[in-house]
Amino acid sequence: MYVQGCRSRCRGALVYGLMCLWLASAFAGETSTSPPRTTSAVWSVHATPARLVNGAPVFFQVTAPAALQSLTSTWLGHALTFDHAQGKNWFALAGISLETQPGSVPLVLEGITESGARVTFRRNFVIARAKYPTVQLTVSKQFTEPNPEQQEKIKQDQDIKHKTFSQTSPGLEWSGGFLAPVNAPVSDVFGTRRVFNGQTKSVHQGLDYRVPPATPVAAVNRGIVLLAQPLYFEGDCVVLDHGQGLLTLYLHLSKIHVKAGDQVERGQVIGLSGATGRATGPHLHVAVRWQGVYLDPAALLRLPLPESTVVRSPSAH
Repeated sequence: MYVQGCRSRCRGALVYGLMCLWLASAFAGETSTSPPRTTSAVWSVHATPARLVNGAPVFFQVTAPAALQSLTSTWLGHALTFDHAQGKNWFALAGISLETQPGSVPLVLEGITESGARVTFRRNFVIARAKYPTVQLTVSKQFTEPNPEQQEKIKQDQDIKHKTFSQTSPGLEWSGGFLAPVNAPVSDVFGTRRVFNGQTKSVHQGLDYRVPPATPVAAVNRGIVLLAQPLYFEGDCVVLDHGQGLLTLYLHLSKIHVKAGDQVERGQVIGLSGATGRATGPHLHVAVRWQGVYLDPAALLRLPLPESTVVRSPSAH
């Protein structure tokens, strides 16, 4: 009897132990198959316009995975400094040169979190080839073959422009969308290959408006006047700095209403149209320059851009 009782108790203990092991194993299996928790968000990078082409501006919007102190990037060999919108959102204006070949191009982002950690991200964008026209022009030699005195003036102007273009601000000046400087039809588009007297002399690096003399010309966005003076090719000329390496140029003016250092607002009249410099007739030439690269002004005017929350100090003029 004693032996049978021991056997019975042993079998009971064994069964109990096996049940415990089975239950533990079952609960362990249920835990291992549950989905893991996601503790970090992902990057979101958006480019406008959706189709990127050579010669066009591009507006980047980035949502970072964490709150950042700063966000920078490299794009086509250019350094970008992003401006903070709100929360984890950042933005920057950039561009694609006319010479850029079609293909996949990386945007390489690097941010510094509020704790000082470094975070990076890379996304590729496809660039397509834009179609630009060619025009044949016959003009007087005075427009294509400057004399020695004019060549000396051109050289002096090049020094002035080099100094002016080196003064661009990486900070943000523009606010909201860019507006047309005049209400007039376009007479020549950006990117046109100009063949003067049978020889290709230049590629049109701006947008021409067909306007009569003395038409008021407005700033396309707010900015700071970098240059306001006559030049050989450009005639009476105004250059505005809109920040983030972006400039706009207004050429062939008959009168200038601003001076270097002035702050101007979007829509403010900066001068009157004319035919000064190397111009065959009255018109307004507007150019967009970003970090040394000329971009299509018409494409910039089409970009939907946010209003800035930065409050500017009173204008100096």
